[in-house]
Amino acid sequence: MPDPRIAKMARVLVNHSLDLKEGQKLAINSQEAAYPLIKEVFREGIRMGAYPETRLQLPGLTEILLKEGADHQVEYISPVVNLIANEYDALLSISAPLNTRELSNISPEKMRQSQRASTEIMQTFMKRAAEGKLSWCGTQYPTYAAAQEGNMSLDEYTEFVFGACLLNEKDPIAAWKKIHNQHEKYINHLEKCSELHFKSEDTDLKMNISGRKWENCDGKNNFPDGEIFTAPVEDSVNGHIRFSFPGIYLGREIEDIRLTFSRGKVVNATAKKGEDLLQTILETDDGSSYVGEIAMGTNYGIKHFTKNMLFDEKIGGTIHLALGNGYPETGSKNKSAIHWDLLCDMRTGGEIFADGELIYKDGNFQI
Repeated sequence: MPDPRIAKMARVLVNHSLDLKEGQKLAINSQEAAYPLIKEVFREGIRMGAYPETRLQLPGLTEILLKEGADHQVEYISPVVNLIANEYDALLSISAPLNTRELSNISPEKMRQSQRASTEIMQTFMKRAAEGKLSWCGTQYPTYAAAQEGNMSLDEYTEFVFGACLLNEKDPIAAWKKIHNQHEKYINHLEKCSELHFKSEDTDLKMNISGRKWENCDGKNNFPDGEIFTAPVEDSVNGHIRFSFPGIYLGREIEDIRLTFSRGKVVNATAKKGEDLLQTILETDDGSSYVGEIAMGTNYGIKHFTKNMLFDEKIGGTIHLALGNGYPETGSKNKSAIHWDLLCDMRTGGEIFADGELIYKDGNFQI
């Protein structure tokens, strides 16, 4: 018998995360392992009178493209991808990997080439999303590969995913609305502030957030969710930061990343493992060495690192900084082919000051 929480998850995704309406066009991007959830999302879309369309990515195809494809093939953007970005009303991406390390042996230059080719389509997508013309959500379906990355059995990982999504609640949508209200308290305070100062072990980083908008992440664009974020003024980031957890980039790990910023740009970058890849990522384009997002994780039901940023960036008591493209709705002007989140633990000794006032300590807000 299928887990009833799969159908429950589909209802929350369609009615809360995407807020899908009758007559709208929905694209569902996923892998075959997520079929039970795809089916329920499709069913929910049909019942409400929408037009759901599925696109399945089979294992190994991207690996073949990046290893054997000519430059013009690696850089090719499908008309279907263009159509979705320009004309669809909603996009749901369901991650369901059978092998999270499929692209581990792809050269960094090939990955950079592919990312650069998608810059224009990413900008279109983010512009329409910021204008309210395209709703989108990314989520996770439990698979053995994802469970292994998180050092869990499949049963344990399934409980972890559904718990993080609040699907054990009688009314998950009401639970996410409660989180929305708590976030608003933090946001109302932060939007009156001009400077943020982050301090923790090997971290002392300042940035200007004047005129920038904070986003309330309450189960809409990510599922699960649980963060608030904004974008710093592009040339205002100064200082240094050490990321407590490995940076994951297309399935590859970069360990003990340390970045130094001056006038917004990364001027020094080191890593104990994967430093060559780190340097390649930073050289993707003009915007890839600037900060596009700064955020605080607020989902205290997610307690440990799983090598999946959908969950990890939400860990209550952490912050994350994204290099590259910023979200236009925050006021960010930074543009890049990448948007790469890096995670710093603040639960032991971490502090955040806003205009000199201590607002966050040891992983918890003080406001």
